[in-house]
Amino acid sequence: MIAALLEGLSMGLLLSALIGPVFFTLIQSSLEYGFRYAALAALGILLSDCIYVLITYFGVSYLSGIDYFEFVLGVFGGLILFGFGISNLIKAKTSRPNSGGITLPIQKKTAFLKGFSINGINPFVLLFWVSIASLVHLKPDYGKAEAGIYYLGILGTVFSIDLLKAYVAKKLRPLVTPRLMKILGFLVGLIMIGFGTRMIYWALNQ
Repeated sequence: MIAALLEGLSMGLLLSALIGPVFFTLIQSSLEYGFRYAALAALGILLSDCIYVLITYFGVSYLSGIDYFEFVLGVFGGLILFGFGISNLIKAKTSRPNSGGITLPIQKKTAFLKGFSINGINPFVLLFWVSIASLVHLKPDYGKAEAGIYYLGILGTVFSIDLLKAYVAKKLRPLVTPRLMKILGFLVGLIMIGFGTRMIYWALNQ
């Protein structure tokens, strides 16, 4: 149980380091409208992640009885993570990502919907949770309790760090330079490629 929690915390830290529309939504919301607005947006992000967790976890479990499913799952999940890594490396060499052109009203009551929609309509978020569900399913020592602790560690870490991002955004503004974000994006990309490669290697050696 402790090992599952620690793995969930580490994956949550990795997910929190990804730089994309959600990251800049939180930072911009905090800088322009305050911490409370950004916190409500973080709650919306959390809810959309929870929905994706349920869809992907039970979807993968339902398909687990199919022949060669674990092989396909390992290769597919690994390729998704590998693709995330390549995408992050490319983004690290380009200009700052934007919010995808999504504009919502500024009122605080729309903050929750803003976070939910920006995170929920991104197809890469769903693909990421598919890869996580694949990883959970392929762990032979993970029962339902361990899987629950693992997901709890991920979601709790991501939400906590989202709140931390929003809280310190104004104070860290001088330090959040384009160069720093490029370095962070490059490192995260390499780590994701490593995870994806390991999953593919595991699947090919079953």
